[in-house]
Parts: sequence; C-alpha cells; structure tokens
Amino acid sequence: MTTIFTRIINGEIPGIFVHRDNQCVAFLSVNPLAPGHVLVVPIAEIDHWIDVPADLSAHLFAVAQRIGKAQQAALQCERVGLIIAGYEVPHAHIHVVPTTHIGQFDFSTAASDPDRAEMERVAAAIREAL
Repeated sequence: MTTIFTRIINGEIPGIFVHRDNQCVAFLSVNPLAPGHVLVVPIAEIDHWIDVPADLSAHLFAVAQRIGKAQQAALQCERVGLIIAGYEVPHAHIHVVPTTHIGQFDFSTAASDPDRAEMERVAAAIREAL
C-alpha cells in the first residue's frame, strides 16, 4: 500500500517542499513541533530506517544537516534537533526541528492545525537560506 509520504511526493496530497532531488524530498510537517519542522523523506518506500541503504542514509543526513543550517539561519533558533521515531508513518523519515528549548521534542504537543500561510512563509525563508 502506498504511504501518505509517497502520495505527498507524487503530488496527490499537497505538501510544502523545501528540497527535492532524485533520492529524497524535504517538506514541512503538518503537525509541527515548532515552526519550520521539516521531514526529510527518501523517495523509495522503506519502512524502517535501519533498512535504508548506507549510501542513501548518508545522503538523507547530509540533506538534513543542510536544512538544519538553513533553519538556524532563517529562524534564528538556538539549536536544530533530529528525531527518527518510525511509528507515525511506515516510511522512513528524519524530523529536523528548529528549537529554542528541549521541551519542544514532545509529539503530544505538536500543532494539529498550523496556519498554512505562516508555513508557506517559513518554508520560503528556509528555501532562501538553502
């Protein structure tokens, strides 16, 4: 069965993208832990991150690092954290979260209905910093 991430990648469901190449995409989370929370997702549907081939894993982390630097420049956050949880969607992905405090790493406090216009503004700032 096609994952929701594949449907976003294929344009069947709208996503706010900040990066796309032939191996992965990066788009804003619809349930962000903080403004600018990005998901780095391989195009290939791989369920568990430990099954991602080493070369693709290295690429995903390089993209995540590049995005983290752009988030820090665009959003003036204190730190950028990474989370690989793997329970929400059966498609490997890296959460790249701009933060000002450790309390932002709590999925129970994720925004359930973030403002789309604000998300577009933040995505534009991240893309510009990339």
